This record gives sequence, structure tokens and C-alpha cells, in this order.
Amino acid sequence: MDFLRGKRGAQDYLLSIFEDSVIYCSVITVAEISAGMKPHEREGTTELMDSLNIVDVTREIAEKGGEYKRDEKRQSLELDDCLIAATAFVKKATLATGNGKHYPMSDINKEVVRL
Repeated sequence: MDFLRGKRGAQDYLLSIFEDSVIYCSVITVAEISAGMKPHEREGTTELMDSLNIVDVTREIAEKGGEYKRDEKRQSLELDDCLIAATAFVKKATLATGNGKHYPMSDINKEVVRL
């Protein structure tokens, strides 16, 4: 989302990995982006989403997300963040975020991107 908002750090990070990496995006992130998208942003957003590997919430992801929600000490974790983290876990992918506090899980790789 920060990439689409023009945050320089997010843009630099995504562009640096775009050629050499498989980039996954949870359908939860797609929903979050769609909820915050302005009409004039639709074309660019659709173009970006079309270039990513969108991952549906499977039963495995749902169960892992539920475990995160249940087990993490901070019960204020949002379920959507738990599902996004579970997607990274299942895909064995690095979760890139501008806010590491949303993802305290110790069993995922995360990259906190300076914005």
C-alpha cells in the first residue's frame, strides 16, 4: 500500500526486488488496497496487482492466521495482519512492511522497509 501511496522507501524496495524475486500478495492486502483506493488510482493499482502473485486464503493459511491471533501475546493483533503473516509463513516468503509492530511473529521472515 505504501508503494501505491508514493512512499519512496517502499518504491525503492519493491523495485529493487522486482526483477529477481517472486512477489506474493495476499488477497487480504488486495482487499485493504481496494478499500483505500481512490477512483483515479484504479488503473495504476490494477496494473501493479496484475504483476504480482496473488495468494488466496487457503485452509492452511486460515488455520495459521487463527493460531497467530490466538497465541500472540498482543491480543490487539488484527486478524487481517495475522492472515497476511500466515501467507508469508506458508509461502516461505519474506513479509515486507512499513510497520514491524503489526507482525511480531517469530517464525516468519520480515523486512521492515523505511518509508
